[in-house]
Amino acid sequence: MPAAQRFTALDVFRGMTLCFMIIVNNQYGPIAYAPLEHAEWDGFTPTDLVFPSFLFAVGNAMAFTMPRLQSMGNAAVLTKILKRTFLIFLIGFLLYWFPFVDRPLENTRILGVLQRIALCYGMCALLIHYCSTRTVQTIAVLILIGYWALLYAGGDYTMLGNIGTTVDKLLLGESHMYKGEGVAFDPEGFLSTFPSMVNVLIGYYAGVALRDKGTEWETITRILIAGVVLMAIAYCWNYCLPINKKLWTGSFVLYTCGMDLMLIGFLVFLLDKTPYKKNWTYFFEVFGKNPLFIYILSGLIPDIMGIVKIGENSLSQTIAIGFYQGIAPGALGTFLYSFSFMFLCWLIGYIMDKRNWYVRV
Repeated sequence: MPAAQRFTALDVFRGMTLCFMIIVNNQYGPIAYAPLEHAEWDGFTPTDLVFPSFLFAVGNAMAFTMPRLQSMGNAAVLTKILKRTFLIFLIGFLLYWFPFVDRPLENTRILGVLQRIALCYGMCALLIHYCSTRTVQTIAVLILIGYWALLYAGGDYTMLGNIGTTVDKLLLGESHMYKGEGVAFDPEGFLSTFPSMVNVLIGYYAGVALRDKGTEWETITRILIAGVVLMAIAYCWNYCLPINKKLWTGSFVLYTCGMDLMLIGFLVFLLDKTPYKKNWTYFFEVFGKNPLFIYILSGLIPDIMGIVKIGENSLSQTIAIGFYQGIAPGALGTFLYSFSFMFLCWLIGYIMDKRNWYVRV
């Protein structure tokens, strides 16, 4: 299979994930459509698939970059992995601290989305480079079971009673934790970062299967079957360990990985086994070719719009409430604003792609 086609499927999958992520992260209005909001606690909505899919895509991309990395010496590999991990983590932290002047460092959140991506990438890359496939897969299973044991023995499955919150308060302090739930609780906390590594690892081995065996029917079928099996296991596990995105439970990991395997399998089938390609994929490829940069922009632009004032309101309020809620009150106006913002990010990515500007860390 030509390399370009492999990366087309990867770019489309990654682009679809980022596109949806930008939409759900920018629901600015009095109310939003239920599928575009996270589950309140236990349970699952389409929005809950976004972040684990991004981690899955990180792993999928690693399947194509790790061979080149592993051809370097150990010192160079270690330097490359640690440097990339540090830079992505730092960018995520600075996004939370921005605009710096009115956000004291002592109250800035330490962990978060990009920080989790950085840590998962770093730990998984080291495991893949230094350990055998069997060892990595064994560690992945032990992580899921071990995290379940910690949740069971260390507290309960509630927001404030789970052991992850206790650990975050001890390691980070409440002033450095997420408070979007009204209390100090970090959905990207320290302990729950470990099971999220498994999303990356499963994405990696799905990518390895495509890289090594191509997009033959056998490969596609195995990926789809693996997706069904993981979702079935997750469904059964849900009876004793609820599917919960904010705790990132093992059942949540398997459920989202199962869905991602089915989605990537379907995309590979669509792009390689049918004529339905090229005409519609470019929109998502734009996102997929510059995912980190566009994601950073999608977080930075709203902060800047919140600073810029038009009269007594911020630019965000003027556009989202004054304009979109004026022409389409309620959830529709909220969606139109977020969709328009996503399209703005796409336009920036489109201009970059046409000029062959690609940002890599």
